[in-house]
Amino acid sequence: MNAPRRSDDEQAARWNGPAGHAWLDLQEVLDGMFRPFEELLVEAVAAEGAAGVLDVGCGTGGVTRAVARRVGRCVGIDLSEPMIGAAREQAEREGVPAVFVRGDAQEHAFEPAGFDAVVSRFGVMFFSDPVRAFTNLRGAVEDGGALRLVVWRGPEENPFMTTAERAAAPFLPELPPRRPDQPGQFAFADPERVRRILAAGGWAGIELRPVDAVCTLPESELERYFTRLGPLGMILAEADERTRARVVDTVRPAFEPFVEGPDVRFTAACWEVRARAVPAKLS
Repeated sequence: MNAPRRSDDEQAARWNGPAGHAWLDLQEVLDGMFRPFEELLVEAVAAEGAAGVLDVGCGTGGVTRAVARRVGRCVGIDLSEPMIGAAREQAEREGVPAVFVRGDAQEHAFEPAGFDAVVSRFGVMFFSDPVRAFTNLRGAVEDGGALRLVVWRGPEENPFMTTAERAAAPFLPELPPRRPDQPGQFAFADPERVRRILAAGGWAGIELRPVDAVCTLPESELERYFTRLGPLGMILAEADERTRARVVDTVRPAFEPFVEGPDVRFTAACWEVRARAVPAKLS
């Protein structure tokens, strides 16, 4: 009974601490890198005719603001106070009708049937109890409401995402292993697991469509990217300067296959997940 709470506490500490601040510092780079998925989700909710959208794990709010510009109302929720604060400030500067809530979507008391669609770009893979989370999200949308997610497929299809930790492994044996059944980047890689979770959470019409998008970031930002984010970034935040220098000298060449002139390019292998809220009388 205590394990989920520990996991929740770990996620809160992570996203309100080093990971959250790293994403905040790299906000512009990451929003540009993942723009193809932002556009995919905006078009998806626009095609639904959605008027009120919930963005789960919204981070610094790039998707939330883009959806709000298109449909008129979008609420973003995230665990990270630093990222939510930045999202609010940017929405206010841009005059975008987006609202941001600092909270855990797994247990937040949403207004029942307050939305007609839920979206997320890489924000739903970290729940300690995903069935509970998607049950809670089901209650936040009206009967028949749409669910549109972008999640990662497996690490074997996303070599860019594991390049840093694979290259650094000889120097950092304490790097935590990736476990597909635990909260983390690839937790939704298995389509059958995703279907089971969503069905148990009150969703039907579940479809997973593979999406492969070319993502780019400036080569000048590559070192900052791999030393701040992911498992390696968490370890390097506490490493001494000598270790850090050795790791950087080893890891940077491993990314060379992805470097094209001034840019870094890679293919992000993801699932676009679609589902609908089961009507209450049928659930």
